[in-house]
Amino acid sequence: MTQIRIATFNLENFDEASPNAPHPTLDERIALMKPQITRLRADIACFQEVHGQERPGQPRALLALKELLAGTNLDGATLTSTKPAVDAVFDMRNIVIATHLPVIKHQQLKNDLVNEPRYQRLTANPPDAGPVAIGIERPILHAQIDIDHAAPGRLLHVINVHLKSKIPSDIPGRVIDPQKGIWSSADSWAEGSFLSSMKRMSQALEVRRLIDQILDDDPDARIIVAGDFNAEPEEVPVLAICGNVEDTNNGDLATRVLVPIEHTIPSEARYTLFHRGRGQMIDHMLVTRNLLAHYRGSEIHNEILHDDSIAFATDIKYPESDHAPVVATFDFD
Repeated sequence: MTQIRIATFNLENFDEASPNAPHPTLDERIALMKPQITRLRADIACFQEVHGQERPGQPRALLALKELLAGTNLDGATLTSTKPAVDAVFDMRNIVIATHLPVIKHQQLKNDLVNEPRYQRLTANPPDAGPVAIGIERPILHAQIDIDHAAPGRLLHVINVHLKSKIPSDIPGRVIDPQKGIWSSADSWAEGSFLSSMKRMSQALEVRRLIDQILDDDPDARIIVAGDFNAEPEEVPVLAICGNVEDTNNGDLATRVLVPIEHTIPSEARYTLFHRGRGQMIDHMLVTRNLLAHYRGSEIHNEILHDDSIAFATDIKYPESDHAPVVATFDFD
């Protein structure tokens, strides 16, 4: 019997302190967050919002993350990350899969299966001369992991995502104060929110197309989609990735449905973000139905979540992340 624990955790802009934001320091963050990593006991961890660090004469690397993982069961794990074409990792908000298990293949996708949307903004100042590209900020990361190297072919497809947030996208000439998020008009704010929704759905569609591509090649493929969806379970981006029969009205697609494992957690504890006094479930782990035979349970470590809207209002940066990690346990024969 092989037990695998899989976690997803948005580390919230995990980085060293900068001159413009000296607090909290990296040491202060690690002191509070390392116990969270230890508690996960994860064999596979999907991280979001991991910044890269530079050292003179060396390529940018995930130095802060390596320091966070030191002394935990993920110490020295292989870190598979999103990356630009010309550097080792992105400066900001890398998506990372950490594991000691063999990573057989990996790829990142950014408008590879979905064309980049184009849209002519209505409230831009100066006005757009024509439709402009609505770019996606973050790729999707897909890794094929051998969960039991003693049994060839026992691959697990892990797709790590960080979908666009609900923060409105910029509209030229319409944001009075970017730091405070002050807009010049309600319709420009609404259009910025519409653009963010477009980006979020474009990413969700690419994830769903990737899932179907994997299942076309192998109908028995075992797939997990984990990460920060910036959407709650009943919202369209999550539903689009799940592909429920109730939405497609096609029973022949039942084996392609992905199941949110959070449904096994009591509703009063089912949240990963605390915003304006309400818990929100925006970090998810969705699995193909064939994995349910091996599924043993989930945890959401949300006991110490701060209300992120209070932190935003007072410009307080807490050392901990404003997201709670989610971890699921599977037993494989």
